[in-house]
Amino acid sequence: MVKVTLDNITKRFGDFEALKRVSLEIADKEFMALLGPSGSGKSTLLYTIAGIYKPTSGRIYFDDRDVTDVPPKDRNVGLVFQNWALYPHMKVFDNIAFPLELRKVPKDEISKKVKKVAEMLHIENLLDRYPWQLSGGQQQRVAIARALVKEPDVLLLDEPLSNLDALLRLEVRAELKRLQKELGITAVYVTHDQAEALAMADRIAVIRGGEILQVGDPDEVYYKPKYRFVGGFLGSPPMNFVEAEVQDSYLDVYGNKIPIPPQYRELVKKLGIREVILGFRPHDAEVVKGKAEGLFGTVYSFEPLGREQIITVSVNGASVKVFAPEGEHFTFGEQVTVKLREDRIILFDKKTEKALEFLLEE
Repeated sequence: MVKVTLDNITKRFGDFEALKRVSLEIADKEFMALLGPSGSGKSTLLYTIAGIYKPTSGRIYFDDRDVTDVPPKDRNVGLVFQNWALYPHMKVFDNIAFPLELRKVPKDEISKKVKKVAEMLHIENLLDRYPWQLSGGQQQRVAIARALVKEPDVLLLDEPLSNLDALLRLEVRAELKRLQKELGITAVYVTHDQAEALAMADRIAVIRGGEILQVGDPDEVYYKPKYRFVGGFLGSPPMNFVEAEVQDSYLDVYGNKIPIPPQYRELVKKLGIREVILGFRPHDAEVVKGKAEGLFGTVYSFEPLGREQIITVSVNGASVKVFAPEGEHFTFGEQVTVKLREDRIILFDKKTEKALEFLLEE
């Protein structure tokens, strides 16, 4: 297996800059998720690693080998597409075997490899069927088997689960993660689904507008977002954001006094900052009835979710969402206070929308 290094990759299509000086190192045997909204450049980056697109500038390395000008067929990558791209006139066996036939691998070896990879993906009983005779989940497994059968150095997956229903997606997600670890293969996984990225990846690269905003393990990008965008893109519901003014030792949030969290006291003084955005995750706060220290407001709505519920509280016109236990009862318009867990508060600069602790990097 190999380490993949992207060195200052820029990709333009005419006047449009799809990737802007992207640098990223993907370790040997690592599962890296490229996470971002539609049009962020994540698939372009994947196809650049595959060799389908050639970067306008910058270099790509597999270990120490410069593959920037190497065609896709000579990179030994396995590619799984969103639409599976199976050949309808060929049986499952032949679909999986196709990359090996292109390489002129002997027939008995092809047979062994196809059966082995089919067993790994639990589709050994489907080898004699045509794609149209399979369910969506089975077709997806065939597409993954076809990518794995040639024993690629790097496995590249472009939103491979987005056409599956929710339950099947969970099942194939667990299967893929197990396979990747079992095979010890370097994998790059494109998704817009933050739950998928958090559940599967060793590290996540969050992309917006062709730039990587943050790279880190799931806990890091979830609990310590570098930008407001990252906090708002990860999590369901996402991070809450309210505007705040810095006073002497507290933050004024729509007339509510919130003590400046200990981890920010020195930093706020050092930066001399007056306006911030206060971010917190829905599970890092609680809703209490009546007025207390925190964000005072009224219940706007509540959504029961089985063992918990999401309470939306209107704080002077701004909505924040908080998880509450299933047994607590609220009424519309009821006065409540959202009490924040101060060690989990993140403060962002209002102008750059960058977390204060990262402002000093500039």
